[in-house]
Amino acid sequence: MYVAMLKTKPYRLLFSILLGFFLFIAPHVTYSQIKIDSVFSKLDPQRFAEAVKRKAVKLEQKIVDKSLKVLDKMQSQEEKLYKKMLKGKDSILAKTQLQELKQKYTGLKENMKSPQVLSKTRHYIPKLDSFNTALKFLDANGAGDKVKAALAKTELLKSRFQQAEEIKIFLKQRKEQLRQQMEKLGLVKQLKQINKKIFYFTAQLKEYRQILNDPAKIEKKALELLSKSRWFQDFFRKNSQLASLFRLPDPNNPVSMASIAGLQTRAQVGALIQQQIQSAGRNGAQVFQQQMQSAQGQIRSLQNSIINRTGGESANSADIMPEGFKPNPEKTKSFLKRLELGTNLQTQKGNNYFPNSSDIALSLGYKLNDKSVIGIGASYKLGLGRGWNAIKFSSEGVGLRSFVDWKIPLSPKGGVFGGIWITGGYEMNYRQAFNRIEQLRGLDSWQQSGLLGLSKTVPVKSKFLSRTKVQVLWDMLAGRQVPKAQPVVFRVGYSFK
Repeated sequence: MYVAMLKTKPYRLLFSILLGFFLFIAPHVTYSQIKIDSVFSKLDPQRFAEAVKRKAVKLEQKIVDKSLKVLDKMQSQEEKLYKKMLKGKDSILAKTQLQELKQKYTGLKENMKSPQVLSKTRHYIPKLDSFNTALKFLDANGAGDKVKAALAKTELLKSRFQQAEEIKIFLKQRKEQLRQQMEKLGLVKQLKQINKKIFYFTAQLKEYRQILNDPAKIEKKALELLSKSRWFQDFFRKNSQLASLFRLPDPNNPVSMASIAGLQTRAQVGALIQQQIQSAGRNGAQVFQQQMQSAQGQIRSLQNSIINRTGGESANSADIMPEGFKPNPEKTKSFLKRLELGTNLQTQKGNNYFPNSSDIALSLGYKLNDKSVIGIGASYKLGLGRGWNAIKFSSEGVGLRSFVDWKIPLSPKGGVFGGIWITGGYEMNYRQAFNRIEQLRGLDSWQQSGLLGLSKTVPVKSKFLSRTKVQVLWDMLAGRQVPKAQPVVFRVGYSFK
């Protein structure tokens, strides 16, 4: 019966279509799946998803906390202002404005507290778009629930950045509205405080975006592997946030490539510029340079005009900085990033009382700003014996240290006189041989040192070290020590990254 059915024309046509599918279409589908599976075999989607999720959750919480904090402080400042206005002639108007103000701040804080994903985000962050699109690609190819969870967190992080940008725009608008009122009331100091809060909030958002631009090893490797895949490239070209903002050319689509046909290449533009300069005569290069400077000025003016209207970040942020205000670049960094781990070595020649020894110390500094560091440390005195013929290791003492470094602004451009710091410190040292911890408990055996001197730092191109520090210090209490210690201390140290 089946043979008879195949002899009829409709069934012969259907059979041909099915046969064509299995002979031509099915192998391509299988080949594509094999290629995608080969991409998965080179990376671990679950580890990548977990790494991105941890970073997204951490950044999202930081943005929420920082946004709520600046909103609370700004609202408090404004309420103080309006309470002063309530005592004046326009008390009724001030009372109405105060009520509206509370509603605005309450609305912004409620939006920030609720984990809502916005349908559209106007603010573009390249690395976040790469993470988000990579997770979409992995999710579309069935990478698992961890990828879905990480994708939800990156979507929420995009919304948080957008909400923070909207808060920044709102605060800048409030600042402009308050300027005249506060100047009339003589509240110049309060106006400067508001400007500082807005400045540091803007700088903090930049710092958060910078964290995304420094991916971990697993994240960087995953993006590198995916970016080499033609399937991911096609997916990114159609599904990324960048694709929604701009129509990216698709080399596999003749219609898309036709839309950019005829555009001048860089070589063609360079040749055209050279031709114009030569045709202008002897002063052609000078005229071209003047025209370029004029064009750049007009572009910057147009850019700043657009930024001011949208509340974005201007290339020149002086408009939000109070007069005479010098921002602290360390203030926007996390506590751990402001810590500086270091080590130093001090070798001493032996005498009648002590053998040859080396003080090995570890220090932990906290950067108050880019010119001031305070910290603590501890040292261990390792005895080396009396000479090359009598090497013997022993515990010859320990020490506790505190220090303050202040950078001298001699040469901002560096050079020989750059990187010079004034260093001061107070130390307690136990300078006796010991073999048990109990021997260190008696404070009478500890000697005090008061150090003051100069430090010279030199940057180091190393994977683990950031700079070398050479110190020459004077011990103001050396004469009180028994036996008398060296008044001049020379140390060489290193700071870790």
